[in-house]
Amino acid sequence: MGRLGFFTFISRQLTKQPPVLKADLTGKTVLVLGANTGLGFEATKHFATMNPARLILACRSQSRGQAALDKLQADTGYSKAELWLVDLADFDSVKQFADRFESDGGRLDILVENAAIAASTYKPTKDGWEASLQVNDISTPLVAFRLLPALIRTAEKYSTLPRLVVVASEVHFFVEIPKEVYRHADILKTLGSKEYCTDSNMLPRYTLTKLLNVFFVRALNARLPPSTPVIVTMVNPGFCHSELLRDAKGIAGTIMLFMNRILGFTAEEGSRQLVWAAVGGEPDKLRGEYISGCQTEEVADFVLSPQGVKAENQLWDELVDIAGKVDPRVNAIVEQYITATPA
Repeated sequence: MGRLGFFTFISRQLTKQPPVLKADLTGKTVLVLGANTGLGFEATKHFATMNPARLILACRSQSRGQAALDKLQADTGYSKAELWLVDLADFDSVKQFADRFESDGGRLDILVENAAIAASTYKPTKDGWEASLQVNDISTPLVAFRLLPALIRTAEKYSTLPRLVVVASEVHFFVEIPKEVYRHADILKTLGSKEYCTDSNMLPRYTLTKLLNVFFVRALNARLPPSTPVIVTMVNPGFCHSELLRDAKGIAGTIMLFMNRILGFTAEEGSRQLVWAAVGGEPDKLRGEYISGCQTEEVADFVLSPQGVKAENQLWDELVDIAGKVDPRVNAIVEQYITATPA
């Protein structure tokens, strides 16, 4: 495909969504990041109906997370869900979360990385990064790195094929990394700097973070040995009613809110795509693939272009360096499980 035209987008949004795919998750563990609201919460509701042994809701807020836990049980009758706290805007919190899972010693069959924020103005985290870049494109991969050994151990111990699902978006078709950025040695550092994050450069920030999600999944999959018993994939839930738009401002924000009201899927409809990516399809045909409409599709032309391939490799090297400095255990994981160059 490579391109996504406006009328194709409209047609997709007006297409009735198929019912959610069901699977038997008996004995399995499912972990969803960003599970207390929107797509993440609706996906956990669907997973709860499939009888998982453990269903972990990873949330930033204790109060909101507990409210989601209570609603989940009220809506589904599932009483074994667990609330684990993690703030992706805080590297220390991410490390503590990963340490907890490591010491927990349990299996991990499905990891859905759904947490994301949309920002239109520069707000640094305590770690010094622009917030949405840290949450969407540094901490999300950091969790993936740290939990990759658990996914692989689960596969080896239980003879299963775990999945890592990163929630991307079709908006990655509408943005490219500016030439003046990918000419720098440090793309992420440049994008996250206060100097770069002017009001105009922040306007496409969310779409850019979703493009970086696509690059991450492709780069990780390309560097996992083909025999690795883990499926890494990315999914587009479509244009959905979401709290991501709660801070929409200005003319662009007004247009987005209007389009969302007219064309947006419900969060439950969008969550069906997350569930499909986690339990549907032929697993080996999903490795590193972009899923949209319950099928694999080609990513944007820019991703496949020589500039995109160069940027992907450059981003990977920089990300591994950043993550390894944030958490030295990442270095050992990359060395043990991931090849230095694409397979």
